[in-house]
Amino acid sequence: MMAWIILLAAGLFEIGWAVGLKYTEGFSRLVPTMLTVGSMVVSLGLLGIALKTLPLGSAYAIWTGVGTVGTALLGILLFGEQASVARLACIAMIAAGIVGLKIVTPQ
Repeated sequence: MMAWIILLAAGLFEIGWAVGLKYTEGFSRLVPTMLTVGSMVVSLGLLGIALKTLPLGSAYAIWTGVGTVGTALLGILLFGEQASVARLACIAMIAAGIVGLKIVTPQ
């Protein structure tokens, strides 16, 4: 169970660095750049730890899926990106895939 919690944390840090990229303004702002790079390092480090016990394919798909869903939702909330029914349905399908992979993956 701990590996799944670590993987979730890795995904949350992936959201942090993906959103952080927007705030770096092309890596021209020091503090957002440092926080973004720090989030990248933590995210990859936690993914590496989770991969000690979780299968690569499922763990990587879940890590990127958590990052994708979280980043897309924060794009809507923070940056006013489009929130059409079709876009939200696609995000929901990604989330369903994450849950499905967790259910069918041993560990």
